[in-house]
Amino acid sequence: MEARYEEVTTLITDPSVIADQQRFVKLTREYKDLGDIMNIRKRYIACLDAIKEAKDILTNESDPEMKEMAREQLNENEPMLPSLEEEIKIALVPKDPEDAKNIEMEIRAGTGGDEACLFAGDLFRMYKAFCESKGWNLAVTDVSEGAVGGFKEIDFAVSGEGVYGIMKYESGVHRVQRVPVTESNGRMQTSAATVAVLPEADPFEVNINEGEIKWDTFRSSGAGGQNVNKVESGVRARYMWKNPNTGEVEEILIECTETRDQPKNKERALARLRTYIYDREHQKYLDDIASRRKTLVSTGDRSAKIRTYNFPQGRVTDHRIGYTTHDLQGFLGGDIQAMIDALIVAENAERMKEAEL
Repeated sequence: MEARYEEVTTLITDPSVIADQQRFVKLTREYKDLGDIMNIRKRYIACLDAIKEAKDILTNESDPEMKEMAREQLNENEPMLPSLEEEIKIALVPKDPEDAKNIEMEIRAGTGGDEACLFAGDLFRMYKAFCESKGWNLAVTDVSEGAVGGFKEIDFAVSGEGVYGIMKYESGVHRVQRVPVTESNGRMQTSAATVAVLPEADPFEVNINEGEIKWDTFRSSGAGGQNVNKVESGVRARYMWKNPNTGEVEEILIECTETRDQPKNKERALARLRTYIYDREHQKYLDDIASRRKTLVSTGDRSAKIRTYNFPQGRVTDHRIGYTTHDLQGFLGGDIQAMIDALIVAENAERMKEAEL
């Protein structure tokens, strides 16, 4: 790995490699991943050297002061060794090549009528707060509001460092159990919303014939003053796409009303079109991984119920790993990192088993 790291370090400065964008992007990702492993390697070797040096002094040195310093060095470094070895094992697990990517997310109200729309709104606010806490950028690309608030559907893009690697665990059906504000008899109801998290495709990863895209423009609705109703800033892209896995041809429809600037909306719609096609083309690869892993943590069936938010008991339970937190309000306020950490640990355990580490 060290030899490969040195090779990649040289390659990413080669003008012919820089000119080949696809290869350059791949190599810079590999450079970063190998760099992380090299840093752990450096710390591990330093720890081993310190232990060896301390043991040599304790065996061969007669000076009591030197021996005392060596004992301290030994006591400091020996406990670090097992955790460094664990870190190395995790670093050696083959990474998901998608983890560093930005994402397109979609939250859609499921069963439960108006209450499901309100819950979809709660989930969006939860993710918005979480993204803000991570310093990520979130931009709403399309929205369809519910009759009494919340959303029938909301689509948004999130960009930042390692976004997909963290957010991929949120894909699936989220279920809520509570007495809805829309319920006059005070009965508890179970509603659901579906969350989809898709890695954003780079332009060179998907082959789209842009000349075959049919574009429509329309006036956006909602907040934004008189300008919204006068200017056709919303865009709609229709594209006939042949699925290489099944051979079927389907029409993909993408709408974008993110900004009042039509060219920007067109650009965003094109990015979403790439992402949806990339997602469908890679579904076979995702199913393949899912079939090999027991936890199905990050690549399971998107129609699977992954989490329950129970208001009477004030708890949130993730059914994939049996993890429960009793801070439901904090969780809905965006404090979801502990849950994601537990999912990452479970996923890594599966991957280490798979890689026989």
